Amino acid sequence: MSKIEIACFNPESAMIAFENGADRIELCDGLSEGGTTPELETTKKLREKINIPIFVMIRPRGGDFTYSEAEFEQMKNDLVQLKSLNVDGFVFGILDENDEVNIQQNKTLIDLAAPLPCTFHRAFDRAKGLDDSLEKVIECGFTTILTSGQKPNVSEGKENLKKLVALADGRIEILVGGGLRSSNIESLRAFTKAGYFHSSAITDGGAFANADEVVALKSK
Repeated sequence: MSKIEIACFNPESAMIAFENGADRIELCDGLSEGGTTPELETTKKLREKINIPIFVMIRPRGGDFTYSEAEFEQMKNDLVQLKSLNVDGFVFGILDENDEVNIQQNKTLIDLAAPLPCTFHRAFDRAKGLDDSLEKVIECGFTTILTSGQKPNVSEGKENLKKLVALADGRIEILVGGGLRSSNIESLRAFTKAGYFHSSAITDGGAFANADEVVALKSK
């Protein structure tokens, strides 16, 4: 049985994930942008109803992962405010203008988040170099990397995902996500040897997680 994190872009999806056996929720807004920072009020209300871990996205906008000073200040402020709501962790990722992991800015956010764990999100899939980026993310102090193996989806990235799991060697969790479904999770787990998997569980191109898909992901 796999550990499953469900990416939830609205409160309804978070409740569906919680009620159908998800191990963790990645809470965000901005479905069309691939995930942005959720509203404080949304997060607060969900925290009162949900007792599984909630990791919150810190991302001020869609697009690339290189941020202006003003955007970085907003990320710091958002993180501090959301931390006060008793969330369990954070999800973010900052690259520099050369598409390399921005060690200084990521470390600043990790220090603000402490002692809560942080996941480096799919900015990793835009970062230059697999091995080098992995080492930089570990150096920053992240506990998890969400990745499709630097390819458009997990099926195309499976060779790289297998390599990342081996290179990480237990130093950081490789969270496999990006086009993951109940139909491919078993073969990916067998091939990559990863232990944690990430999906929106959206099956109809809409905005809400599908309860049956959450159950199916969890049962594989």
